[in-house]
Amino acid sequence: MADQKYEVKGDFRMGDEWRPYAKVVEAPNAAQAKERTFALIGSKHRLKRSYITVQSITLLSGE
Repeated sequence: MADQKYEVKGDFRMGDEWRPYAKVVEAPNAAQAKERTFALIGSKHRLKRSYITVQSITLLSGE
């Protein structure tokens, strides 16, 4: 199955505050999109998964 584009929205902890994010990732399904988001944000900002929340995962159509 080909990868589809998903928009993942949520918050991550930066210091003492939670900051919102929105990422577009390519993945075969929504669960993999969530995992890739954890990997991308965690590696960029050096955060553990407990400091990253996912509030919505939306399939982007027509792309």
